[in-house]
Amino acid sequence: MNDVLNQTFPLSQAASGQTVRLARIEAGKKLKHRLTELGLTPGVSLTVIQDNGGPLLVSVRDSRVALGRGMADKMFVVGD
Repeated sequence: MNDVLNQTFPLSQAASGQTVRLARIEAGKKLKHRLTELGLTPGVSLTVIQDNGGPLLVSVRDSRVALGRGMADKMFVVGD
């Protein structure tokens, strides 16, 4: 488990076109709940569609979701 934690990085650092797996969310209950409602739960695979320095557009579970940079900073992922 520690190996996975050491290899994680914030979603905000993933490149456009990169597919990653959500490892953990370091946020309060409200944000975790909101992300769960969007289908963003630990273990889910997602692809960064667009990153122009502002909000990220990601594909998850056959949907597209726009995430603010602050949200993406709290979501830690590993390469898929």
